[in-house]
Amino acid sequence: MPEPIDWLPDGAPFSPRFGDRYHSSANHGVDQARDAFLGGCGLPAAWAGQAQWRILETGFGLGLNFLVTWAAWRADPARPRVLHFVSCEAWPVAAADLLRAAPQAPELLPLAQQLAAQFWGLLPGVHRLAFEGGQVLLTLYIGDAQTMLRQQQPVADTVYLDGFSPQCNPEMWSEGLLKAVARCCRRGTRLATWSVASAVRAGLAQCGFDVRKVPGVPPKRDNLQATFDPPWQPRGAADAPTSLFSAPSRCVVIGAGLAGAGAAASLARRGWQVQVLDQGAVPAAGASGLPAGVFGLHVSPDDAPQSRLSRAGLRLTRQTAQDLLAEGVDWAPSGVLEHCVDGKRGLPAAWSEEATHPGSEWSRYADAAQLAAAGLPADAVGHWHTRGGWIRPARLIAALLAQPGITWHGGAAVARITRAHDGAWQLFNAQGTLLAEAPLVVIATGAGSINLCADYWPAASLRPLRGQVSWGRCSDAPALPPFPVNGHGNLVPRAPDADGPIWVLGSTFERGQTTLPKTADELAAGHAYNLERLRGLLPGLREPMAQRFQAPGMVHDWSAVRCAAPDRRPVVGPIDPQALPGLCISTALGARGLTNALLCGELLAAQLHAEPLPLEAKVAQALAAQRLRA
Repeated sequence: MPEPIDWLPDGAPFSPRFGDRYHSSANHGVDQARDAFLGGCGLPAAWAGQAQWRILETGFGLGLNFLVTWAAWRADPARPRVLHFVSCEAWPVAAADLLRAAPQAPELLPLAQQLAAQFWGLLPGVHRLAFEGGQVLLTLYIGDAQTMLRQQQPVADTVYLDGFSPQCNPEMWSEGLLKAVARCCRRGTRLATWSVASAVRAGLAQCGFDVRKVPGVPPKRDNLQATFDPPWQPRGAADAPTSLFSAPSRCVVIGAGLAGAGAAASLARRGWQVQVLDQGAVPAAGASGLPAGVFGLHVSPDDAPQSRLSRAGLRLTRQTAQDLLAEGVDWAPSGVLEHCVDGKRGLPAAWSEEATHPGSEWSRYADAAQLAAAGLPADAVGHWHTRGGWIRPARLIAALLAQPGITWHGGAAVARITRAHDGAWQLFNAQGTLLAEAPLVVIATGAGSINLCADYWPAASLRPLRGQVSWGRCSDAPALPPFPVNGHGNLVPRAPDADGPIWVLGSTFERGQTTLPKTADELAAGHAYNLERLRGLLPGLREPMAQRFQAPGMVHDWSAVRCAAPDRRPVVGPIDPQALPGLCISTALGARGLTNALLCGELLAAQLHAEPLPLEAKVAQALAAQRLRA
């Protein structure tokens, strides 16, 4: 449940849990935010001309400090290319309360409205919210601040030490919390807070901060500023992530599918000049070129890593689609019904059926009306994934590759990668012609990664998966559900096409098969397999659809070869940052490319630039390429 808020007679928001105001009523706390935090950390001057700036805040509250900082970034012509704002919050409020508390200033209210629109589904863990086309990145750590900081260990250039007063919430100012903050600081990191309590000053000094008291703005007489400059080697400094490159330069991404386009867009936003090479004549010529596909969640009773990964991926995919694509034409946030054919309920027990619970904002058990709309009986078991939907992958890829800083070259099949004497990577075709050269290369060729990586990494552990979908015209189809349905297979009931809307059903999973095009017998077997999957997925559709499958020319095919790892998790990151600097991979997306591809691109960019991770650190570690060396 969202954290309840009381509203005082003067309009100030008040926390019943902690018995304290969120901020003063004077100018909605804006003056204090600008003076105590932004000004107290020397911003915006400190970030001028930087490629990125990383701010850590210990208490998000109503988001005021974030809004003020975002507005300052927008107004600054010398702003960093990417602004990271990482904030901890154990008790997130409702989006409506966040908006009610927002300052009415014209430079802040529109930002608050954008924030409120993304302020949903805040289950414990890490949530990445993207604004300004991905150049302002808010990463929320939902949970105990000390625990989350120890788990994630982001590197901060600036720290906003904020929270309810030490008397009302002493844990937010405890020795353990201050130590966790100090471990996130580099030497020279500036910290600011409104609290000048002696215990806070002493605690910061013990953690290596040079502390000084400065005049504040009413109603605060004094504020606190500090610089991290310990007389000892900071604990954890040797293990802190560092950028692999001093500055963005040239990069080559091999593969113009979802993985390649996602990686290219993430790197281009950070200033890289990205060249995308693909053997196809057009982008999305491989496994990412299916006519339409589903983006949805993986759910499990224990909320396994795969489930948490899919939430992080879906949030980013959905936001990117909203930013770049035409709703109803290229994609739709229609919701997705997952039919649990085995009858097992898969949602975590802690998730409530109440609409305001953050879990139900992601998924809940399907109700009778949703089941009936899909032609399923009332006693069927299904999950309704509220934030899921369908996308035309080729449209998403085209929009990503159209971002500034990216050039695409088709008919460029990379057959060999070698390292030059100066450390740059060289890419050759099968005839030995040099296609490109760059200090950073990202291999994102799906099943093609298996041969391309063979000299550097145990890519033989990856498994090719040939898949076939069946599709046809909606004008020739029986009545279909109004939303996608997945489970054992999936159905996109209606997606636009140049000649009218189509339905898409699939997919087969043909392990170890890589030959394309398929023979007539193989295509017929694939259609039969997809039709049979309907018997479990949507039993009432199986026989009406069978008539269409039997009629000549009414059902068409699309086939490609995907790639998966033995543990069914993506493979993303540097292959070996010490021995092979600048050689990276993003592959093995399997059947969840639409959900996870863009997240993998953001994770790779974060790893290369020592940025805060866009998902939980343990989940990120589970995707590392090095895991397959064991």
